[in-house]
Amino acid sequence: MAQPQVLKDSKGNKIGEIRDWNGKLAIYDSKGNRLGDYDPKTNVTKDLKGNKVGQGNLLTSLL
Repeated sequence: MAQPQVLKDSKGNKIGEIRDWNGKLAIYDSKGNRLGDYDPKTNVTKDLKGNKVGQGNLLTSLL
């Protein structure tokens, strides 16, 4: 399992992270709550409720 990609704001504060999750990428906020996932096989990003956000990796738009 790969290391999570830590996302930081311009001041260096952690605002979230992207983790490998069952072959998909999942985004988590700074408190560890999962916000959604991106499936590279379908090239679709979905929010936590399963609603399609759009085509491509749009995970950071969920923060």
